[in-house]
Amino acid sequence: MSNKPYKQQHELAKLIERFSKQDGVHSTTIPSLFLIRESIITEPISRVNDPSFCIILQGEKEVLLGEERFLYGSGHYIVASVDLPVTGQVIKASAESPYLALKLEFTSSQVLEILNGTDIKTRQGKNVKRAMYVSKIEPSLLDAVVRLASLLDAPKHIPVLAPLLKKEILYWILQGPHGEALEQMALEGSHASRIREVIDHIINNYGESFRIEELAKIANMSVSSLHRYFKEVTAMSPIQFQKQLRLQEARRLLLTESTDVAEAAFRVGYESQSQFSREYSRMFGFPPKVDISRIRENYVY
Repeated sequence: MSNKPYKQQHELAKLIERFSKQDGVHSTTIPSLFLIRESIITEPISRVNDPSFCIILQGEKEVLLGEERFLYGSGHYIVASVDLPVTGQVIKASAESPYLALKLEFTSSQVLEILNGTDIKTRQGKNVKRAMYVSKIEPSLLDAVVRLASLLDAPKHIPVLAPLLKKEILYWILQGPHGEALEQMALEGSHASRIREVIDHIINNYGESFRIEELAKIANMSVSSLHRYFKEVTAMSPIQFQKQLRLQEARRLLLTESTDVAEAAFRVGYESQSQFSREYSRMFGFPPKVDISRIRENYVY
């Protein structure tokens, strides 16, 4: 069996190390392309994950979506086809062998453009897939990723070639074993795309209370269908989804602004500070004040 994929992964890992001298997420001169390096096992970080493709070249990471756990390492990639509140933690990394990854963000309209411009057979059925999955990287996909990242060494070619290579990467993801999950989110009128509209609504209005009937109307579904399909896509109910968004934003406010617990709770939509503290402790493992002090002492957020 050809060892070309192993050589390409090694080449890509070296490139990431060269362009990311310090730990953290690094933007690049290629729009929507990020390089990630961590030399230590990290604190679990909760955030909304944009639609994206991320490949690990070295180390391992764990991502939690609701109660579902995704574990992936070298030579594997993870795809999120919609905005999702997740908790991620690098679980294998060291100074000698740092965690190295590459992330490419995309939009549903970019996926739809590829579907409309190719002969990929779209599946118009009512199947709804989980909006996040892990897969082993296929040689054709890896080859396109290497060529995109290599443009960092030839910046004058980025304006013309980067958009073409991004299209190629999305094309190979669509052709992969889980391509339907990405395809269904982009197809106008599909069950999955209607759930995406509900997700967008909750994200844009997470601080406001809502009635499930309102969300069902947005999706043009019955209440029971909305519950079923929403959970299939996101691994949680609409209320759980909103709660995660609220608590993530509250944690960000407490970490980055001079905000006290009561104000943070109020700003993200909680009427009861005690309920906020209970739910915060359940999600993050510590009461708000303890959690924030602990992070500030031990980690760079």
